[in-house]
Amino acid sequence: MKSLLDDVKNLNFTLPSECVTIFGSARFDDNNEFCKKAYELSKMLSNSGFTIVTGGGGGIMKASNKAAFENNTQSVGINVVLPNEQKLNEFVTNGTVFSNLALRKVALIQKSSHFIIFPGGFGTLDELFEVLVLVQNGMKEAKIFLYGVEFYKPLIEFLKTSLLFEKTISSVDLDLFTLTNDINLIYEKIIKSKI
Repeated sequence: MKSLLDDVKNLNFTLPSECVTIFGSARFDDNNEFCKKAYELSKMLSNSGFTIVTGGGGGIMKASNKAAFENNTQSVGINVVLPNEQKLNEFVTNGTVFSNLALRKVALIQKSSHFIIFPGGFGTLDELFEVLVLVQNGMKEAKIFLYGVEFYKPLIEFLKTSLLFEKTISSVDLDLFTLTNDINLIYEKIIKSKI
């Protein structure tokens, strides 16, 4: 019970600038092409004054935090205690660790109005669909970008051929996100919508 109360207290942290949350696999190594693109994009965004928020682990998260760290801007990591998986990476300047995955997800989402989802596993997909549901239901205004056309193409096809076909989503729901391989496009769209 104490760890749950600690997690609730962790939800109250404040951040100094507009945030971009970046989701993606912790399992990629530093030389992975997706990590390189996450680093480049995070470098551009943090250089433009955005706080970079990640799950604080390895892979995509580490690459994104490293870019912000090198720009001397806020590099936020919101981690979770998991057996044999991740710990806060060395490039996090403002970090916290949750024991509850659901509350961690709230923390990752609540402070941002821009979300970039790089390739990842079940956790990344869980985070993607959480943001999509919040935006779909008008509970959050946000720009959502899926990076990795070939990676996400089967998922988009499933959304069209199953969910849309069976009318469990509307065609406008497929407009809630942008699928791209172009980090410059993502950067420009985020800059244009900056508050």
